[in-house]
Amino acid sequence: MQTRNQKAFTMVELVFVIVVIGILSAIALPRFGDTADSAYITKAQSTLASVRAALATERQRRILRGDTTAITDLSLASGGGAATPASAFNHFSADGQTPAVYTEVLRYPINACIGTQRACWAHTAGTAVYTYRFPKSSTGNDGEAAFSLVSNRLNCTDTVPADCLIITQ
Repeated sequence: MQTRNQKAFTMVELVFVIVVIGILSAIALPRFGDTADSAYITKAQSTLASVRAALATERQRRILRGDTTAITDLSLASGGGAATPASAFNHFSADGQTPAVYTEVLRYPINACIGTQRACWAHTAGTAVYTYRFPKSSTGNDGEAAFSLVSNRLNCTDTVPADCLIITQ
């Protein structure tokens, strides 16, 4: 009688592999969930740093020209009116030149939030307040950090200091 020499995995080996895969996925999956929230925060920090640098540069340009006109808005269209579509950062307010010049804040304007959208910047029309809405993975709620343009500076003026710290660190 001839026996076949078959090679296969035993049931114990298969169960062991399944358990190992289960343990690895239990460790890895929560970290993937936090990755998106972390990316949103990093993007906000980068945008804030870019806008602050653009503000400082524009202020220095105006001073070098002898213009002390304060920067009062960052969301105007190139002609000074409301930007369409609405944007959080588009053009600076007019400088003291004649005719007035509206310089770009960033090379590519950042569109404002639409409705309850999060992980985006919002601008309250008629004010110098710019708000970043973001998901907070630690609480499961949304956070919101408000920044005001005062004296040519964009400073966090939120009533919840922890939200400011998340964006400005």
